[in-house]
Amino acid sequence: MPPTRPGPNLSRIATSLGVSVATVSNALSGKGRVSEQLADKIKEHAAQLGYVPSQAGRALRTGRSGVLGLVLPDIANPLFPKLAQAIEFAASAAGYGVLIADSRGEVAPQTEAINRLIERGVEGMVIVPRRATRISAAACPVAVIDTPSTPGNTVAADHMQGGWAIANHLAELGHRRVLIIGNNPGSNVQNDRACGIRSGLRPGMSSTTLWIETLERQNGSGCSLGLAAKVHEGYTAFAALSDLQALRALTELQRDGIHVPHMASVTGFDDLIWSPVITPSLTTVAMDVHAIAGIAISSLLQTIQTRGSREGVLVTSEIDRVPMQLIMRQSSGPADPTRISRQTENS
Repeated sequence: MPPTRPGPNLSRIATSLGVSVATVSNALSGKGRVSEQLADKIKEHAAQLGYVPSQAGRALRTGRSGVLGLVLPDIANPLFPKLAQAIEFAASAAGYGVLIADSRGEVAPQTEAINRLIERGVEGMVIVPRRATRISAAACPVAVIDTPSTPGNTVAADHMQGGWAIANHLAELGHRRVLIIGNNPGSNVQNDRACGIRSGLRPGMSSTTLWIETLERQNGSGCSLGLAAKVHEGYTAFAALSDLQALRALTELQRDGIHVPHMASVTGFDDLIWSPVITPSLTTVAMDVHAIAGIAISSLLQTIQTRGSREGVLVTSEIDRVPMQLIMRQSSGPADPTRISRQTENS
């Protein structure tokens, strides 16, 4: 099979128009002294020939790769492809490509991913850090997306405000006892969400926190969370700190004969793609990933333009948190008044 014919280069365009390569280069880049009429003619001819600028050639001329890096903690988590897509959209709109790396939720792979992206010549990077780790400046500007309480954070969802919204929603439904369900007590994001829920509890309400990883260390992976027993103890609301944990809670409650939401309400975080279509559909709070991505990329590129791409610095932004939105669906409903009255009698 014959090799694929390469696209036209600058010299072919110059030869066909009878002008110099420098003139073609200046016309296509918008630099130098080229009349508007000739520049339009060159651009039109280049488009007809299917000319595509060489990113490698541009990098050699300008010292810039036109590429950003993105380090995620777990691409298998349904939340992160949504964020990656939003980052890619924002970067593409600014004329940049994106290289993605997965840290697999571990510190060593996270460090390796950062170094590998630096070696590939990225001008800057966006990092969603491995839980409970701090990102020091790499050899290029770094924008961090984690939670506003994380040192060095650039921008993130307002996770505490999201937790407060969940607590307020459950309070308005008449719930008194809330079980907060998280995965890992070392997660800055989940701790902020839990803190937000606790801060939103009204007088007469109380909460307890169940950490799944702690329970699984004791009883094995995939063990029962004991939620049916919690219902019988008087808990009427289960506030999971992610939709993944909410799905686990919902599945276990239904398996054990607890009707949701008539006997217990379940809420989550993140509004993952399947959250509206499970039965019952999941009440949750959603991140505005496009707003977060836009702020992260614009702040990162502003830093690159003012300080260069070879200086390690943590990027700051005037807006460091984006509000979360409560989405009410079928998995949350009014607390059973008979259970509330029994709680009052036993208190």
